Order: sequence, then C-alpha cells, then structure tokens
Amino acid sequence: MKNKVVLFHPPYDGPPLGPPLSLLSLASPLLAAGFQVSIVDASIDPAYKNSLAREITDALCLGISLLTGRMIRAAVGVSRFVREISPGLPIIYGGWHPSLLPAQTLREDFVDVVVRGQGELTLQEVAERLRAGSTFESVRGISFKQFGEAIHHAERPVESLERLPTPAFAMANFDAYEQRSGVRKLPYASSVGCPYACHYCTDQVFYNRRFNAYSAGRVVSEVTDLVARYRLAEVPLLDSNFPVNVKRAVEIARGFVDSKLRFRWTFQASTDLLCRMTDAEVGLLGEAGVSHMGFGTESASQEVLALMNKKHQRIDEMYETARKSEQAGIRVTFNLILGYPGETEADRLQTFRIMSDIAYRHSNVGFSPNIFTPYPGIPIWPELRKMGVREPQSLEEWANVDLGSNHLPWLQGKELDRLKRMLEFFLLHNQIRKAAAGAPWIRRGVRRALGAPLRWRLRRNEFAIPWELWLARATERLVTRRSLLTGQTLRHGMQEVC
Repeated sequence: MKNKVVLFHPPYDGPPLGPPLSLLSLASPLLAAGFQVSIVDASIDPAYKNSLAREITDALCLGISLLTGRMIRAAVGVSRFVREISPGLPIIYGGWHPSLLPAQTLREDFVDVVVRGQGELTLQEVAERLRAGSTFESVRGISFKQFGEAIHHAERPVESLERLPTPAFAMANFDAYEQRSGVRKLPYASSVGCPYACHYCTDQVFYNRRFNAYSAGRVVSEVTDLVARYRLAEVPLLDSNFPVNVKRAVEIARGFVDSKLRFRWTFQASTDLLCRMTDAEVGLLGEAGVSHMGFGTESASQEVLALMNKKHQRIDEMYETARKSEQAGIRVTFNLILGYPGETEADRLQTFRIMSDIAYRHSNVGFSPNIFTPYPGIPIWPELRKMGVREPQSLEEWANVDLGSNHLPWLQGKELDRLKRMLEFFLLHNQIRKAAAGAPWIRRGVRRALGAPLRWRLRRNEFAIPWELWLARATERLVTRRSLLTGQTLRHGMQEVC
C-alpha cells in the first residue's frame, strides 16, 4: 500500500524567504497520520523535475501549492511532466489561486483535486481516502472530478490557528536555503486575516475580515525556540497585518526582548495600526529586533484611497509612521499602487510629491511602486470588466498576471510612457537622496545638485528632456521594486515595473 505524499513548491522571483511554510504546514498533520512526506522546493533545487521523477515512483499523490502569477507556469509544466511519466498519480492543487478559482483550475486535464482554503486537515483527509481506496464523499473543502464531472463539496469551516498542528519545521534543510539566499532565516505566520476590506485585496475573500492568530505566548515560545534550535538570523512574519491586536504585538516584542536572543524580524502592517502604538511601543519593536516594516500605503490621494475602500488610511498617519519607525531605527517600505481605476494624473503627482516629502524628512523610508494588478476574486472585478479588463480564462493565462505586469486598457501608449517617466524621476530622486546621505562630502554635493532639478520637475509636473535619467542610467541602476515584507530589492528595470 502506497503511503507517500510528495509536495512541490514552484519557483518564484527573487531569493527564497526560507523553507516554504505552506508545505511545512501541510506536512505536519500528514506525518502525524502516519504518512511519509517528501518536499521538493524548486527555489533550492534547480533539477526539480529529476527530483520529482525520483520521488513519485512510490507516491500516493502529488500536491502543488501556488499563487497567481509566474509560479503557475512551472506548476503546469511539472504537472504535465508527471502526468506523462506517471499517468495514474493523483495531482492535487491548493493555495491561493486554486482556492479562488477552483472550477477553472479543475478544468485542466492534469488536475484531479483542488483543496480550497485552509489545506492542512483537508489534504490529510484526501490522502487518507486515497490510501484506503475510498471515495471523497463528505470531504469538505474540496473540488474534484468524478466520471468526468466536476464536483464541488461544501466549504470546510475555518479552524483556529491554535488548534492546528505546528508546521513540520524539522523537515527544512536550513543549510540549503542559507546557501541560496545568504541568510539563515525562516518565514513564520503568527496570524492570518485582516479586518479591512480593500477592494483590490484577496485577503478578505479568504478570511472574511477575521483575525485568526496564535497567542502572544505561543509566538514568543515557538519563535525563540526555532531561532535557538536552527541558529536563525531572521524571521519574516507572513501575517497579512501583524499589529491588528496592538496589545498582542507589544507582548510579542517584549517577550523577544526578555528572551535575550538577538535576531531580526520583519512584518507587514497598516499605518493606522502602527499609529495606535506609542513611541515607546514602536521603540520596543526596534529593541526586539524588528529591522523592516512594509506598509500598504498605496496612494497619497484621499480620493483614490476612497476608491480603494481604504478610508482607514490617512496621509498624516503616513508621516507619523515614518517618524515613529525612524526614531526606533526601523526601515520601512511604502507600497504604491499606480493606475487604479479612477486615478488621475493629478492623483499620481500628489502621491509622488507627498511620498517624496516623507522620504526627504525621514531617511528610513523606501518605496515599492506597482501597476495595479487585477488578481482573481477581488471585489472590484465587476467594475473592471465594464472598463474592458479581460479576465484570464485558463490557469495558464493567469501565469501572465504577475505583480508588476500591466493588464489595464486605460494605461497604454503615451499615458503609460508618461507614467513611467514620472515614476523614474520619483525613484531617482529618492535614490539620490539616500545615496547622498551617507556619501563623502564631494559626492554628496554632486548628488544634491542632481536632486535639485528632480525636485523642481516633481513640483512643476515637467518631465521633458530627461537628462538626469540619461545620466543615472549610465552610472547606476534604479531600484524599482522591493519586497514589502523584507524591503529587499526584487527587480531592476522600468520595463519590468510597467
């Protein structure tokens, strides 16, 4: 009787954050139920097809977890490869994208089952049915094929994180990830869910705006044990919005300080939540090892923020967030969404001017601008269809909908070229400001002299004859995208951003 479950994590852009938490979470209940589990992670295994061919020879099934975008392309290629060499092996898809579009995903001839939403207990139950040779009757949270027909069972109720087993961290090859990224780190999720209902975000589709979190005591105990056990230097928290419960966030920080362990950790948050913390509490975050925070500021136009249903987001709190975090010695990245439906050029200029002013006042601030990406399931899709946005009709078509790609019919041609030019001036101005701050006095004077005309351009909305950009391209590369979680540079080149 076959008893082995193979889990595959497709490759993605940039160095790995560390072992894939999604697969470690899926592995834990499988191991407890007596299954053998093998993980193949393409981010550290360039010969992943060969590894999969070897692992599936005695496997019960193959599970693949993926997000919308480029990960899909590798997942499709692997699925077809596996189907060819092992036609009878059940292939199970899970993760954000298949959960949002289960019917469309299941139309692919290489997908047998879709695990929707929280997958830990659902995948265990599916594997147990496969091992026993029984049907999927009464298994909640799955979509599957039966005699050529798609069957969609009822949703599985969301489990409290506290009741789910601890991810199988012992399975991770930390040495391999350290060799690949240069840092010994482990992504960790202390919570899921966000209370807000931003129109462009898939989080509310999954978690219905409910904050589902570990207790502060569990986070402190588990993370400090992992840091000590595996000699971790950094722990990126994957939480959608870490400080939803400010008291809990402060307790976690205080627990890390009291542990006397020294490690870096990073997280994403909303500026309004950070502003509920006192200066002393934000200082405690810095003392506890927080090195970076990412904020979904998105726009500095209140009109655009209202269109996004981000009425909780205020401009003054962006300034205050920068001040508090700089005082605490914490770097921050402000995410920007450009081209959102209803945004005007005046809105973009206001965003660039205000963000430039924030960065001028606070040297710890960086930016990650992106063209609005229409991900599956987001609440604004009915409006997007009316505006001419074409919704991909297959799994493979969604592989092209990646962060930074442009699928907006209203942002093409001269309009897009002008936005690129404005964005390049904005980024160059910020990059020169940062470089000048730590440069020798002669270079600092040159950079400041170059920054003056850039500030004039942003104030006057004048972008013709871009000699500053020509000079910058000849001497250095513009940093155009950063990880909102870690602040790490992701890509270079405006063609990739826009």
